[in-house]
Amino acid sequence: METLDKALNSAHEAVDKISCAGSQAAEALGEKGQQLKNAEKRLLENCSGYVRDNPVTSLGIAVAAGFLLSRLLSGR
Repeated sequence: METLDKALNSAHEAVDKISCAGSQAAEALGEKGQQLKNAEKRLLENCSGYVRDNPVTSLGIAVAAGFLLSRLLSGR
């Protein structure tokens, strides 16, 4: 009976450790996700500001990027 109690205690401890590690990992992923959302928001604001301040240059960049993409994807 004592051996069974020890085995049960060991199993409970293992489950508790796994549960704790799982919640820590979920919390870390949530934090990283929020950091990525913040970075995306800052990047979008920076790009919008650049386009607003330099419309002609932005149009030139867009045309050049479109031309390069069409050449790369044309598959000659």
